[in-house]
Amino acid sequence: MSTIEKSFINGDVIIKEGDSGNTFFQILEGKVGVYKDYDKENETKLATLEQGQYFGEMAVIESYPRSSTIVAEGDVKVLEIAAEELKEYVSQNPDKILAIMTLLGDRITAMTEEYDKAKKALDEARKKNSSDKYSGFFNMMMKQSIYLSSKNFRLEQPSAEALREAADAVSNAGGNKGETYVQGRVIFKEGEVGKCMYILHQGKVGTYSHFGEVNEIKLAVVEPVACFGEMGMLTGEARGETAVSEAEGTQVEIIHPEDLPELFKTSPEKIDMIMKNLSFRLRSITYDYFKACKEIAEYSTER
Repeated sequence: MSTIEKSFINGDVIIKEGDSGNTFFQILEGKVGVYKDYDKENETKLATLEQGQYFGEMAVIESYPRSSTIVAEGDVKVLEIAAEELKEYVSQNPDKILAIMTLLGDRITAMTEEYDKAKKALDEARKKNSSDKYSGFFNMMMKQSIYLSSKNFRLEQPSAEALREAADAVSNAGGNKGETYVQGRVIFKEGEVGKCMYILHQGKVGTYSHFGEVNEIKLAVVEPVACFGEMGMLTGEARGETAVSEAEGTQVEIIHPEDLPELFKTSPEKIDMIMKNLSFRLRSITYDYFKACKEIAEYSTER
């Protein structure tokens, strides 16, 4: 299947939740709605996408069933890109690599913000006599139909198998190892604006909140082969954590946005790993969000 243009009218279902998919789309004209449980009692609209944005890419990146239903809102024209055409598409449009990664990064940021609100509301709901403290979030759930969707929570926690396979491919490919750090060296600091990302090839990296302060919290440990710092690069926002080398001879590859097109040509397995990592993070935070909403919905029945 080649890259082709398709047109839809208002109400047309472009892709359906649960279907398998080996193509993704870019909106050339118009806008589409993104839904969970479309055309069911617990239908939930998750987002509206407009001209220039992509959808359906996660099914191609991770070979997962479609995670949502996409519906045309008015007249819509899209470019449909088959998975096997992705390399040619990106070769002809090298800027699209960063565009797709940035799209995933923006979605992760938005869903993380929603999850943080849900988690705060859930923490309040767990406290004794706290029903009024989460009423605002609960009312939002009702308004957006998340209450109904979360009561029938059916999302599956994503498997990390695709990440492991992608990491193995990068490990076997070898290539540039970039910088080497001694144990205890700070790689980047919380609050700095992210201008690059990293692939850890050897050693170990710890990520911290409030590093070196009395309220220091260790957030995660990164081990080979894995990428980190990509969200800061994609969003251009201040980094939310400090990354520290935790082993002698920790080797990292440094990747800037302008490196991505050439990296796709020379080491496509690295681009694949970064994409899979972003897709996995988005699936994971979406799962956590709906799980929290489900628990809030269960608390509401006890009010």
